[in-house]
Amino acid sequence: MIIERRKPRTARIGIFGVGHDTYWGQFDGLLEELMSYHEELKRIVESNGVEVIDFGMIDNALKSYEAVKKLKAANLDLIFCNMLTYATSSTWGIIQREMDIPIVLVALQPLKAMDYTRASTYMQLVNDNICSLPEFVGVSVRMGKKVPPSVIGTLYDDPKAREEIGEWCRIACVLHDIKGARIGQMGHVLESMLDMHTDPTAFTAQFGIHIVQVEPDDVMRHYRQVSREEIERKKKEILSFFDTPDPKSDPITEKLREEDLIIAAKAAVALDRFIEEKQLDGMAYYYEAEEGSEMRELVTNFIVGNSLLSAAGFPMCGELDLKTCVAMMIMDSLGIGGSFAEFHPIDFNEDFILVGHDGPHHINIADDKPVLRSLKKYHGKPGSGASVEFKIKQGPITMLCITVREDGKFKFIIAEGESREGPIPPTGNSNTRGHFSPDAVTFLHKWLAEGPTHHYALGVGHHASTIKKIADALGIEAVIIEG
Repeated sequence: MIIERRKPRTARIGIFGVGHDTYWGQFDGLLEELMSYHEELKRIVESNGVEVIDFGMIDNALKSYEAVKKLKAANLDLIFCNMLTYATSSTWGIIQREMDIPIVLVALQPLKAMDYTRASTYMQLVNDNICSLPEFVGVSVRMGKKVPPSVIGTLYDDPKAREEIGEWCRIACVLHDIKGARIGQMGHVLESMLDMHTDPTAFTAQFGIHIVQVEPDDVMRHYRQVSREEIERKKKEILSFFDTPDPKSDPITEKLREEDLIIAAKAAVALDRFIEEKQLDGMAYYYEAEEGSEMRELVTNFIVGNSLLSAAGFPMCGELDLKTCVAMMIMDSLGIGGSFAEFHPIDFNEDFILVGHDGPHHINIADDKPVLRSLKKYHGKPGSGASVEFKIKQGPITMLCITVREDGKFKFIIAEGESREGPIPPTGNSNTRGHFSPDAVTFLHKWLAEGPTHHYALGVGHHASTIKKIADALGIEAVIIEG
């Protein structure tokens, strides 16, 4: 069973075509034919589930200056510049200078090759999609901008080009979700974890995210108002997603106790109400409270509700890890999961690393039905109760660590590996057998050399290059660990 996302993935994407207005009086029908190809690109973009705003043809500098005002007013996440034929860079320069969101140059020829026996200037102009790319790129550099990304191929029957456009649409969805997101910060960092501390202002500066200061008492108000009927409904929802097996080798685990399920369900209902009240898009938390108090009962039993929320596109991070909360948000917006993880023991016999964590996880990427166990104690933390255990789907995996440099700027550390079949410790915590190239120890040395924090987001599929493009769009340093 898949938990539905709380909000659909979407983005606002602008699209405009470029050309040279002198051509229209010289070649009858050329503009109309080019705009029919523009409509085809628009259909391709829309097929990726995004909202498209079409700004039409921009074919001289005057129209460019007019278009900039409309592009800015449209609150876009990304722009496709459709290279329909040759266009002078005066149609491009001011747009590139003024816009601070990714602009992708799309050059898709209608024909795979010209029919040279029937070739004409008209036919060449219809297929002159790449002609202005060097001119536009050169002007971008003179404007003090990075070289803009480009998609080059054919308009029809070109799966690679369509996949590249789809990738940029997914990137736009990430940028859409991050921009203006409200992430709750509750409690304090787990004692002694110096790598967890982060300046909330830095998230606004580098991501456009607002960190909302919230209190455990904000959840407690709702916790005390949860009805028996609401608890029963949430219990049924929880049991529809989780198995509750007998304990195995770990003496601190038990079969899920009814009282632990009740508390987990009650806390989950309270969390649902709380995040609606505060209009949050994610949360990082850690709080201990007084031993034996109702508050400790609540704050140490977020795990199950948080896992349901994470799978619904609402990332939840324990140990007050705001950075990994953002990493999880990026992965979920890409549609690849994003589970809370760190490194566990190495298996030197089979050369893999157990990667996982206690606490909440993205159960939509679980391999088989996830498990709930009652824990007599949460290791290294106060409290006891229901905890989530699973491994993520077999196949390729991607890791994203967001760390902080010496100058206070964020940095993305990205790596790919593979999740393989095999037993995991039955500890009520999630673990996955992560295989990395060229071998576990060499990979770890390369990872450590980049200055990571100890947490990261773990997703399915290989998406390092896509995440690197997201970092580039945000102006954040990123490195991919090569095998």
